Amino acid sequence: MAASSGQTRMWLRNGREALPAMLAAIEAAQHSVRLEKYIFAAAELGLRFRDALVRAQQRGVRVRVLVDAVGSYSLPRGFWNPLMEAGGEARVFNPIALNRFGIRNHRKLLVCDERVAFIGGFNIAAEYNGDGVTSGWSDIGLRLESPLVAELAVSFDEMFALAEFRHKRFIRFRKTQAKRMVQHPEQQLLLSGPGRGLNPIRAALHRDLAVARDVRLVVAYFLPAWRLRRDLSRVVRRGGRVRLLLAGRSDVAVSQLAARSLYRRCLRAGIEISEYQPQVLHAKLFVVDHAVYLGSANLDPRSLAINYELMVRFQDEALAMEARLLLDEIRKHCVEIELNAWRRSRSLWRKLKERWAYFLLARIDPYIARWQWRALPD
Repeated sequence: MAASSGQTRMWLRNGREALPAMLAAIEAAQHSVRLEKYIFAAAELGLRFRDALVRAQQRGVRVRVLVDAVGSYSLPRGFWNPLMEAGGEARVFNPIALNRFGIRNHRKLLVCDERVAFIGGFNIAAEYNGDGVTSGWSDIGLRLESPLVAELAVSFDEMFALAEFRHKRFIRFRKTQAKRMVQHPEQQLLLSGPGRGLNPIRAALHRDLAVARDVRLVVAYFLPAWRLRRDLSRVVRRGGRVRLLLAGRSDVAVSQLAARSLYRRCLRAGIEISEYQPQVLHAKLFVVDHAVYLGSANLDPRSLAINYELMVRFQDEALAMEARLLLDEIRKHCVEIELNAWRRSRSLWRKLKERWAYFLLARIDPYIARWQWRALPD
């Protein structure tokens, strides 16, 4: 656990560390619990979390839960009844409708007592419950105590109020509070979502990459726009180093195909690529010199232009060193991608599938999501 200027931080290197820590925080809560997840599955793990939330509400803690309608579509009707009967609140974000299906809440957050928060890529489902090597998906999180926790609680409250996805007249034409940066000493809360206005996650990355020398990105779904790819290439051209740690096994095959369509041009630019082998990779951690980004966002069009996402950026040399050591451990389980071998391995059929996947995720999906956002009723 690292401590700095009135805050404490503890890395959660896998689900085996993160999930029990989250349950313990819920059990220890005295005033409030805010839980926000894209995926919440009603298996044994989900029941444990629900029961912990019910117990918290029964001892007088205010409990609120927000899950996404698509990510948590498998939850049976009435799953949250025990919590609501105890006085708690549970909402489903953007109930499924064809005319707004593409706008999702991809955030992952737990805030207890406005004192301790958990951020990272972990959802509440059995596949996250493991060490990421012998079992369970590979993911990374952080337990955080700092003044920023209160802002994380505020951001939850805003999303909770937006759950039914009813918009005021002409809101789609206005800049939204869902896209903003909250500044604190040595750390920033970066919130993004659909609609007008600059994406703060993308903007912060552009600023950092413009002067970066050492870039390490571990990300589940990699499909950055041209400008971000250009920024990464420029780091290499000015003598820096860029290392991408991507998924060798993915839960979204089309996303992996789309990412691999970019490998050749990245490798030719001097960007190093390795793929994680033992389990599905789901982590989202960016280390750019002394800046560390952690949260729910991937480097793809959906995370950077469509979904509601949450990242925290830390400007902290000690934390960056810890993150690099963590990535070194993950890298031991990776296979390096070499340009010539990659070229030889690509059949025409595979290239066609990869280009189709790229077109689907980089062009069609954003177009449909933008159309749905513009078409929202006033």
